[in-house]
Amino acid sequence: MDKTIDLFVIGGGVNGCGIARDAAGRGLRVTLAEMGDLAQATSSASSKLIHGGLRYLEFYEFRLVRESLAERGKLLSAMPHIAWPMRFVLPHHGGLRPQWMLRSGLFLYDRLGGGALAGTKQIDLHSHPAGALLDDRFHTGYEYSDAWVDDARLVVLNARDAVLRGATILTRAKVVAAARHASHWEINVERDGRIETHHARRLVNAAGPWAGALSRTTGMRHDLRLVRGSHIVIPRLPGHEQPYILQGDDGRIVFVIPYEDDFTLIGTTEAEQTGGPDQQAVCSPEEAAYLVDFVNGYLADRISTGDIVWTYAGVRPLIESEGDARAASRDYELALDDDGGAPVLTVLGGKLTTYRKLAEATLEKLGFDGGWTAGAPLPGGAFDRDAGPGMVADWRRRYPFLTGPWARRLLRSYGTETETLLNGAQRAEDLGRDFGATLTEAEVRFLMRHEFARTAEDVLWRRTKLGLRLDPEAVAALDAVMAEVQDEQVAAQ
Repeated sequence: MDKTIDLFVIGGGVNGCGIARDAAGRGLRVTLAEMGDLAQATSSASSKLIHGGLRYLEFYEFRLVRESLAERGKLLSAMPHIAWPMRFVLPHHGGLRPQWMLRSGLFLYDRLGGGALAGTKQIDLHSHPAGALLDDRFHTGYEYSDAWVDDARLVVLNARDAVLRGATILTRAKVVAAARHASHWEINVERDGRIETHHARRLVNAAGPWAGALSRTTGMRHDLRLVRGSHIVIPRLPGHEQPYILQGDDGRIVFVIPYEDDFTLIGTTEAEQTGGPDQQAVCSPEEAAYLVDFVNGYLADRISTGDIVWTYAGVRPLIESEGDARAASRDYELALDDDGGAPVLTVLGGKLTTYRKLAEATLEKLGFDGGWTAGAPLPGGAFDRDAGPGMVADWRRRYPFLTGPWARRLLRSYGTETETLLNGAQRAEDLGRDFGATLTEAEVRFLMRHEFARTAEDVLWRRTKLGLRLDPEAVAALDAVMAEVQDEQVAAQ
């Protein structure tokens, strides 16, 4: 049997996993290699939104906004467990964009979105519940629709679906060399201390911030602009039920979003990442202070940097441009080189919302037809959104040890696959060791078996966000149990 596969994908972020899933669903033999954990970099460090990008209208990126809003609808239908609509509140700031501009932009945003979600309406912030968080000087605001997504779970579920359709996903697998031949690529991958050699007829470089440097390995040269976006998380602001989009005097916007039931997420910044992709992205003290000062310009009760319980940052790989990072395009470019040997395609730029369309376009550019992903549910997502509360009620009846918050967390992580995870348990003890915050051994084993988790960090900060709730002793216990499970898996091989 010919061991040369159809497609080798480098990069386990949202674009790479989306491409692998789409390719596997078209019947192609595909392998993906990720040097760390899935979604370990940019794809788990977003503002967690699938949106058109309201502010992109100011830069006349109408095609990108239209495509993004069309994708928003497709993604909402495909993943009702990890994505849902939200009604954003935009307070009017008298010293910034005038009301006519806001009304016009929001009207256009609704039109480009095709009316799929509830339209914009003007609100009186002195009578609307959302106004309670804001300073009394804000009288008028606008309420419009966009959507939330658990970004890291989006990546993992694309990878899981790719495997279910026949793909091979390799994590902790670093591509160290790629040699081009007339009919195929020879790719060397370092994994578990060994070098593996793979052969593929086509190569896709979807390495995100590393795509530029990696392109030189594949005989191409692409430059990317690396821009760091940082976020802070604080305890939930009192009465914070809706997300806000706030305008700054510097022309930037900041989101203030209800997060993980008990927290508020604030972001993002835009700063040049001058140290390259290998430099760890962290939220600097200056960025944290900037975000605190920014939102304090709107809040009735001020917050401080002392309220911050967690920060995170990611590097956006933008298409090279000059000027303010705020104005740099979030569009993507697919650079194909098929001269002089087997084809290689490099993914440049892109945004979370358009990953599915990007994957579809990648396969088409490589000469494959048969697109199928529009509206196709991700694992656990084959249910109607309105059925969610009924599913939670049914689980609580059949699994009486589940609390309401626990059942809702499982729904918003695993959807219908919650049944596989619970596996008919009659008591909480049937789920094995309890690490706290509703995390059990059964869930950890599920994540290791089906979702590529290897460490406590994988589980607590990407497969879930329970790292916000567990103390260091619980984290150490989790790492120890996961090491035991890995030893069991090795012994069973």
